[in-house]
Amino acid sequence: MARITALAGGVAALLVLLAIPSIPAVAHNHPSGITDLVTPAVVRVEAVSHVEITLLDHIGELKHVERSYDIPFASGTGTVVNPEGDVVTLRRNAVNPNDVAVYAANKIFAEHHKVKIPLDYEKHTLKDDQLNHHLQECYPPKTSTATCIIDVTTDITVFPNVSPASETGLKYKCIKAGKTPDTPAVLIPLTPASGGVGMPTAPLADKVPEQEGSPTNVAGFLGRPGPKVQESVQIAHLSKGGQAGATGRPFADPEKKVDEPVKLGALADQGLAGAPVIGDKDGHVIGMLIGGGKEATMLGVREITATLAAAKVAPRRGAIDTAFEAALTRYHTKYYTEAAPGFQRVLELYPGNVVAANLLKTSLAKRGGPEDQGTKQVAAPPSRSTPLWPFLLAAGVLFLAAGGGAYLLWRRRAPEKPIELPQPLPAAGPFDEGASQTVVVRRSQPFQVAAQQQQVMTAPDSPPVKYCTSCGMRLGPAHRFCGYCGHPIET
Repeated sequence: MARITALAGGVAALLVLLAIPSIPAVAHNHPSGITDLVTPAVVRVEAVSHVEITLLDHIGELKHVERSYDIPFASGTGTVVNPEGDVVTLRRNAVNPNDVAVYAANKIFAEHHKVKIPLDYEKHTLKDDQLNHHLQECYPPKTSTATCIIDVTTDITVFPNVSPASETGLKYKCIKAGKTPDTPAVLIPLTPASGGVGMPTAPLADKVPEQEGSPTNVAGFLGRPGPKVQESVQIAHLSKGGQAGATGRPFADPEKKVDEPVKLGALADQGLAGAPVIGDKDGHVIGMLIGGGKEATMLGVREITATLAAAKVAPRRGAIDTAFEAALTRYHTKYYTEAAPGFQRVLELYPGNVVAANLLKTSLAKRGGPEDQGTKQVAAPPSRSTPLWPFLLAAGVLFLAAGGGAYLLWRRRAPEKPIELPQPLPAAGPFDEGASQTVVVRRSQPFQVAAQQQQVMTAPDSPPVKYCTSCGMRLGPAHRFCGYCGHPIET
């Protein structure tokens, strides 16, 4: 019974599933080969050394000559790693390797004393002994007889990828940097990020792909973000080699059509130094672009996370990223009707998100069109009505299975009993005096047998029954005296 019922139930369930139209499953895996998860968090980094210098002119009448100089020394790319706006970039984009105090001393002496001194970071000498003495006393380090008082600060400005573009940017400071120019540096904002939910962030990978020829994308800015300057995304491939230290992981085109180290080296010099290298598998950051000239390599993500840990900065995702990733998944699976509200929510949380604004525009343009999978899902039921006969067939199969199972169970638990034939009643003897003459008759055959027996007992040929007139004892046909009391029998 149990086997038959299970078989019938499986057949019915299969028929029901075949009768119901299939519904497309919503994809949860982010499509590969995209950079949209990272580009909202890519920023432009510009660094300037600000010098305040006062020249104490002791030649002739004492004078105090005050000057201030802004010396740009770096422009590159960084990545926001948490909603608070903390940025990871390269040391070269945050720390000036040159002694700008020497540069300021050369410049103020040349301007004030009208002498020719190269405007560089080297210490020079003058033919005039007195002027040369004062120049040497102006150079750092500062002494008690110094002729110059110099104060050097570094101004770091981060320009986020927002619309409308920020003209002034956000002020940052460096809290941790490696020892060489191509090592990670951590920047934090001088003022908290605007808005209650902070800034978009980029997800960091756990490790660098080991396979040779793994495709990647390098995203960064060649200038300040604006209507005419969008993020630049370059395709690259990882080659063999290490991923740590100053050399980094090299790039190489598997098809040898492009000299990727030379191409990326030129882009690093133009502003992509420190740009995130994005893995093709899940769109996470696997490293940063380093180098320049004719050679560019990738610094691995483990060096990045180690520097962040040393700076006590925890990379994490925020509310903007959660909403954006959900909308982005809908978009790349062509559910434009569902993606549009998601991008609108992202813009409510972070109004300047350029990537979300562009994808919202595309989603609205394709919403309800032939490519929109959401529209196809809604429009499918009217064009293909579900027939009723599969449900009726399934119900019939279940009914028959239940009926057959009940019958088999009844046959198994209630076996047939043999039919008992009616037994004849035992022959009744002669009635005693005072015996009831009422006979209960149940079947016709015993009634006939009793009638025949009664006829036999009352046959005329049988001798009459006699009893003793003294004690009532029954007497036989040949008795002359009562065997009990001895009374003579009357003849």
